[in-house]
This record gives sequence, structure tokens and C-alpha cells, in this order.
Amino acid sequence: MPDPTSRDRKTYHHGNLRQALVEASASLVEEQGPQAFTLTEAARRAGVSPAAPYRHFKGREDLLEELARQGFLEFADKLQVAFDDGRPRPLSAFLRMGQAYLDFAAERPGHYMAMFESGISIAGNADLAAASGRAQGVLISAAEALAARLPEGSRPPSRMVASHIWALSHGVVELFGRGKPGSRSPVEPSEMLESGAIIYLRGLGLIQD
Repeated sequence: MPDPTSRDRKTYHHGNLRQALVEASASLVEEQGPQAFTLTEAARRAGVSPAAPYRHFKGREDLLEELARQGFLEFADKLQVAFDDGRPRPLSAFLRMGQAYLDFAAERPGHYMAMFESGISIAGNADLAAASGRAQGVLISAAEALAARLPEGSRPPSRMVASHIWALSHGVVELFGRGKPGSRSPVEPSEMLESGAIIYLRGLGLIQD
């Protein structure tokens, strides 16, 4: 029978243990929710001993914070690619970011739940706060590009626009983007998000017919 401690040492030696635990926790969060999983379960899923996680993480919350940090970095990259420096037009590029938001939530549910539903303190972890700020920064920059054609005194605050669009996107994910019982709608989540964003942006004068 294989010795689990030997397997543990091999994983640790090659530097893969930390990331293996992060990926294991992503799967557990997806299956059980961010409040239910334990470090022992993450260790078992990663194929290491129950003591192994403590080589890299102080506890369960520390592991969740790392999962969220990696999620925010990947999320920021996905938004940046979707915006594509505002090509071909800032409005169409801005709306593409909404689909990227929905895609990330669907493709990386464990990370998404750790980021937004785990109750961790983003402000209490400098690296996590920086990763979250990077994602928000992409939205702020996109909002600035969208408003650039307006006179400076008529531009809505870019941080406010970014926060409102973020909140709208999150709401669509929670209500209609997870395939939960009772969440079915005759309108696709992507259509709902885009129409809501257009109504909001038009109300701010950022879209003119």
C-alpha cells in the first residue's frame, strides 16, 4: 500500500502542494459551499496528510483567501481581454465585459464563491485587496473610456459606474446565472445583463440614441 506521507513529501518537494490545495478547495467550495469544507477535506482531496496544509496556510480562512486572490487575478485578466482596449468601440467593448463576468462565474464557480460569498475580509489581506482592486480597476478604466467623449463636467464618476455595473452583474449571476431551481427566466442571463446595463448607461447619458 502506498505511504501517504511519502506522497505528501514528494508533492511538497516539487512545490505543488500549495496549488494542489487551492485547486482542491475550489472543487470543495463548488460542491459544498464556502462555509462547509474543511482543511482536512482539502488535504484528502489533494492526496496529502491532514497536517500538510499547515505548511502553507494558517487555517481554512487563509486557504479561502488564497483561492479568492487567485480568482480575482484571473477575473481581472478575463475582463481586460474582453475590453480589449475599447475596440472596436468603447460601448461594445464595455458590454463584452458583462459576458466575461458571467462566463467567469460559470467556469470558475469555486473561485467565484470564495471571492464573493465566503465572508472573508478582503480589506484584511493586502494581497487579496490588491487583486480585488485590480479587477475593479479594469472596470473603472473601461467606464472612463466610455465617458471620455462627454464634456469633463458631465461625466459620471467612473468608480460609481464600475461599482453599479459590478453589482448588476453579480445580481444576475445570483438570481439567474446558476441554474438554481426557481431561477429560470424567459430571458437569458446575458440578455438580462446587457439590457440592464444599457438602460443604466443611457440614464447616465453615456449612451445617446
